[in-house]
Amino acid sequence: MQGRAPEVHYLVNRHEYNMGYYLSDDIYLEWATFVKSIPMPQGDKRKLFAQHQEGARKDIERAFGVLQSRFAIIRNPARSWHLDALKRIMDTCIILHNMIVEDERAMKHGYCKTLISTVR
Repeated sequence: MQGRAPEVHYLVNRHEYNMGYYLSDDIYLEWATFVKSIPMPQGDKRKLFAQHQEGARKDIERAFGVLQSRFAIIRNPARSWHLDALKRIMDTCIILHNMIVEDERAMKHGYCKTLISTVR
């Protein structure tokens, strides 16, 4: 890693931004692009922001937990892996996970039984 983030461009309330923001927790440094939760939010807006940020972070942690439980390759530290290889590994695990979920859903609803009986 070279300490650079991917380039992004987006518009919010007619204001253009060119820097991405990343949800993080207390283990990360104080960088402008890392959005940490507000420890003791004061006021409705800050409380709502903290609630949504913490909820999104929990969803992401849960998703990674599901992938780690299914694929051993992403359970271990990855510092020695090249960034392109990490991207391919994660993309592959996500695609395989989605295929497994779709297959399990089809089996649950009997689609596979119908397909198998028509093939024979």
